[in-house]
Formats: sequence, structure tokens, C-alpha cells
Amino acid sequence: MTPPRVLIVAGSDSGGGAGIQADIKTVTMLGGFAMTAIAALTAQNTLGVTGVLPVPTDFVLAQIDAVASDLGLDAVKLGMIGSAETANALAARLAALAPIPVVFDPVMVASSGSVLADAATVAAFERLMAAATIVTPNAPELAVLSGRPVETLADLEAAGQALADRTGISILAKGGHLSGPVLTDVLLQRGQPPRRWQSPRVETRDTHGTGCTLASAIATGLGAGLEIAEAVGRARAYVQAAMAAAPGFGRGHGPMGHALGTDPFLRITERASEG
Repeated sequence: MTPPRVLIVAGSDSGGGAGIQADIKTVTMLGGFAMTAIAALTAQNTLGVTGVLPVPTDFVLAQIDAVASDLGLDAVKLGMIGSAETANALAARLAALAPIPVVFDPVMVASSGSVLADAATVAAFERLMAAATIVTPNAPELAVLSGRPVETLADLEAAGQALADRTGISILAKGGHLSGPVLTDVLLQRGQPPRRWQSPRVETRDTHGTGCTLASAIATGLGAGLEIAEAVGRARAYVQAAMAAAPGFGRGHGPMGHALGTDPFLRITERASEG
């Protein structure tokens, strides 16, 4: 089976737990072929972000064009964009790539609390949403995008439905920032009943890169031809498994274990030797 080709437009995380690094690991582990257009460089670790360097817009677009013109695309994942200028230019470029599925993770703040998108960039997210197939905001991001308070599960569903109705696209409203022992994510689509996924909340500090990983996993599923709900379900299962396999690195919000505690190459070679 030909692996789905997933273009990731996002920021680089020098700590390896989120951003482009988490995206590539996720796409690869789920059987896809990862390609990148790096929109920003960050100096960060599990404790926080100490520096951000946006990549010039023209060079972000050059990376996209280089990939699309030769390797081809089956899906696009958007993460940290870097600037309002890049967001606006990217929206126009994505419109020309339709109907390739686009998963937009509207990154505004890192797990450590560091701000990764200024007000102008967040305002430009409206155009990116118009080019997306599905948007995956957490509760604070959904509050900004919808203009509604999001403090309870009922708020989460109402804000997600309002955003889906206004934009006409699918919204995966993530409930990880809400309180309670059960984590609920809700898929909202215009004209359709909500689709909910629930799982026990995992008490862990190793949550760096969960949003990036989930969005990239969804993009890989869509690129392989899965329906949205099926892609979301598989992506959630992968994130939960990766959290359970976290290596425990760092002194802050640690990275997940994208390889799920295994050595895939060693497993293949062991199988070959047994045969």
C-alpha cells in the first residue's frame, strides 16, 4: 500500500517533543510519508520557549511549492504558523490545492504557557479555517476562535457547534483543558449531531506535543482515505498510547513516547532472523 503523503506546515521544536519533530514521528509511525514546510524556529525544551524566529513567508511558500510540484500531497497538517503574513499567504496557497484534506491545529500557546501566535496571526486564522477540512482547537483556543466562554463540557459543545455552523467545516473541540476525571472530545459538523469520544483522564506531566500529534495523526488518516470520525478515533488511540509510553525526559512538560516503547527496526530484524 502506498503511504499517504502528508505535508506538515508548522514550527520546529528544538526539544523534539512537539511541532515538526512530533509531526514527523507521528506520520511515520502511522504509516505515512512526512514532508515539511517549516514556518518558524523555536528554542525550547520541556520548561518553556526561550526564543522564536519566524521563517520568511516567501520561503515557507517555496518549501510548499517544492514538495507539491514533485512528490505530491494527500493531506496537509497546519500547526504553528509564525506570522500573520504567512497565515494569509498560506490560506491562498491552500485554496489552490483543494480538495486535498487540511487539518488545522490553531496553535496559540505551548504546553508550558509560552505564547506562539500574536494577535495579528490569530486574527488571520479565520482565513486558514476557511481552507481547512477540520480544525482541532483545545478549550482556550476554541474560546478565542468562537468568541464564547469555554469552561464546561456544555460550553465546549456550544462553542464548537457555533464555529462549525459559521465556518461550515468540521470542528474537533478538545476537552483536555476542562476539569473532571473523564476527558471528552467532541466532533461538531454543520447539520449533524455531535460525535463524542470519552476516556479516563491520564494524570501525567508528559503532555508536550499532544495537540500536534493528534492533528498529524488525523491528517495521516484522512490522507489514507479514512472518514473524519474514523481518523479522529484512530488518532486519539495513538495519542493515548504515546502518552502511556512517555520516556520521562525533562523537568517540565515532558514529551510523549511516539515509538510506543518499541524499536521498530529491531522488531523487523528479529522477525527476519526468526524466519
